[in-house]
Amino acid sequence: MIIEIIKTIILGVIEGITEWLPVSSTGHLILAQEFIELNMSEDFCEMFDVVIQLGAILAVAAVFFNRLNPFSPKKTKTEKADTYALWVKVIVACLPAAVIGLLFDDILDEYLYNSTVVAFMLVIYGVIFIVVENHNRGKRPKFRSLESLPFSTAFMIGLFQVLALVPGTSRSGATIIGGLLIGCSRAVAAEFTFFLAIPVMFGASLLKLVKFGFDFSGSEFVILLVGMVTAFAVSVLAIKFLLSYIRGNDFKVFGWYRIALGIVVLVYFTFIE
Repeated sequence: MIIEIIKTIILGVIEGITEWLPVSSTGHLILAQEFIELNMSEDFCEMFDVVIQLGAILAVAAVFFNRLNPFSPKKTKTEKADTYALWVKVIVACLPAAVIGLLFDDILDEYLYNSTVVAFMLVIYGVIFIVVENHNRGKRPKFRSLESLPFSTAFMIGLFQVLALVPGTSRSGATIIGGLLIGCSRAVAAEFTFFLAIPVMFGASLLKLVKFGFDFSGSEFVILLVGMVTAFAVSVLAIKFLLSYIRGNDFKVFGWYRIALGIVVLVYFTFIE
């Protein structure tokens, strides 16, 4: 059991870092699980990969609690109205991915959840990050705060989030790219991506839990709890790091990293495994 907990902590660290940085948590977990395999049922492991994200969601709620809380007594009436509007923008942006995800969840898992697709998506979106940043160099962002983001633009960013249903794309990567292309500043694109994760990842986790059922053994419950707690703690650090990093840097380093990781994944599963 101790060995399984150590494995779970490692997987939680990987999830906590890669869920928020635009580098694809799926790509990292697929590679990591070649070397770190939980001694659990296949159904549990499939559910674990998704539900561990609940810890990451709670990290967003913790870091941005005041920003997301429309009932805060510290906020003025205008600030509370802005917070309600922000939640509506998040819900509007989540609709496309929610609809497509519910309709095609099983098909996507069956046909696209494989190392080849993940590797190519890592490389393709790595290149896109570099191209988009080069294209935007020297341009002043149109939207420099979430309050200035129109509902129509929020919905457009949500359309980009649909792309993340393809494994290896990265949910944060797809929405950040969408935000940058539409004219958001890096900070606005990143923050809106964090907030979009709350309903999307909660919905995906709930769906997997319902499919798996809630009849956990004692060891399964411990493994899931350890994974979520680890993902929560590491996610807090990852979110704060990214917000600090993009104040003075662009996303190109993540693009190059994705390309390198995609090549590693492709080579490993083609020639080594």
